Amino acid sequence: MSTGRTYYLTTPIYYVNDKPHIGHAYTTLACDVLARFKRLDGYEVMFLTGTDEHGQKVEKAAAAAGEAPKAFCDRVSQSFRDLAQAMDVSNNDFIRTTEPRHIAACQAIWRRMVASGDIYLGAYEGWYAVRDEAYYGEDELEKRADGKFYAPSGAPVEWVREPSYFFRLSAWGDRLLKFYDDHPDFIAPQSRRNEVVSFVKRGLNDLSISRTSFKWGVLVPDDDAHIMYVWLDALTNYISALGFPDEGGKYAKYWPADLHMVGKDIVRFHTVYWPAFLLAAGLAPPKRVYAHGWWTIEGQKMSKSLGNAIDPHSLIATYGLDQFRYFMVREVPFGNDGDFAKQALVNRINSELANGFGNLGLRTLSFIGKNCDGRVPEPGPLEADDRTLLAAAESVLGRMRPALDEQQFHVAIQAWVDVVNAANKYIDEQAPWTLRKTNTDRMKTVLWVLAETIRHLAITAQPFVPGAAGKLLDQLGVSEAARGFSALGDGGALKAGTALPAPQGVFPRFVDATAA
Repeated sequence: MSTGRTYYLTTPIYYVNDKPHIGHAYTTLACDVLARFKRLDGYEVMFLTGTDEHGQKVEKAAAAAGEAPKAFCDRVSQSFRDLAQAMDVSNNDFIRTTEPRHIAACQAIWRRMVASGDIYLGAYEGWYAVRDEAYYGEDELEKRADGKFYAPSGAPVEWVREPSYFFRLSAWGDRLLKFYDDHPDFIAPQSRRNEVVSFVKRGLNDLSISRTSFKWGVLVPDDDAHIMYVWLDALTNYISALGFPDEGGKYAKYWPADLHMVGKDIVRFHTVYWPAFLLAAGLAPPKRVYAHGWWTIEGQKMSKSLGNAIDPHSLIATYGLDQFRYFMVREVPFGNDGDFAKQALVNRINSELANGFGNLGLRTLSFIGKNCDGRVPEPGPLEADDRTLLAAAESVLGRMRPALDEQQFHVAIQAWVDVVNAANKYIDEQAPWTLRKTNTDRMKTVLWVLAETIRHLAITAQPFVPGAAGKLLDQLGVSEAARGFSALGDGGALKAGTALPAPQGVFPRFVDATAA
């Protein structure tokens, strides 16, 4: 049944010049948390990820691997699909820029920009970084001791001269600044917004949007001597997956996108070029672009030369899928740079998941199993402490929702952790193991309050740790139909007498077998 509420979010499409690492996993997991949360909150969600497969960098990587570009892309693109599956990611679609549906969309948006007068033919001469697939002005470059120039990203640049179609980006500066003013939430966090606004205020140059010096890309309509600039090609994925140029169907339902999630290194492409392309084509820009930070590895920048990129598959195999998912969106205030350290991962697993949530669930359900015939106990009159804990549990969703709407994952998780801690304090203070000997009616009330609190915690934890949360809800006898956010509160409360299965731990402590 349709609720009429939709939510469309995207990862950037990942460049296929190399296999995925935890930086890719980070963005995808953040989007998966949001997608799952919105579905549980009653939204019809469209969640898109995919791979960016054109451009000079891919052509060179394929040649280095001794493969034809398409065969190379097929192989590397599959590795991104495999990672999404390994992380239990709930994307609705996976777009590849080599697909016919995408090529059709790219050529359609090109024609619309030609019709608007925003594209003209000229010649490009200037600095280009193959690694970034980006053009740079000389004032942005750094000349190093080797006498060569480098982009702000550290990528080497080369002087390029070739015929090129240009997009009249210089005509869009004032219109973009007005768009930013009219849509203050379009770019986040604030530091990235400030950076983009400053860039646009310095003045925009027309943008070269085609290449003739190589052939691996989308052909320019009516001039197959040119292929499209890879970023015009890549950005169009967000509408090609919705069926554009058909503006009915999914496009009408989900566009403009509610959120493009990107890394901070590509914020300019998404907040300057992309809205200008769309507006020139007579299409609406997305509602929001959030640019998160980068990960270092044990204090060092992640790089091929250091060989320190971490394979997410190995982390999942070692620490567990839910544990990995939780850590990636919990550890660092989202938007900031962060450091990946294995000891920090172990600390989060053992303190918040094993000792915190896992232990709360296991000891409560084990106590119910042994002392209440394995059934949900019948509560008596609630006391002040009971009401306080239940109110805290019922308030979690209200605290998580605005935080996640602002992509503040750490704030949302902290709201949840606060209730886990309150529940563990409550069980210690109420001491049902003592009440078993002195007041069994009160014991049953305490255990029901704990079980009901765990139900709220497990339902709201599903976006982050779907496997473990699902197992806990199984152990509470909560049906699949009663796991959405609409079941929170009194309406979905546990029914006394419900038979419960034998409890099992969902978050064991992590002990490093190699430490000894």
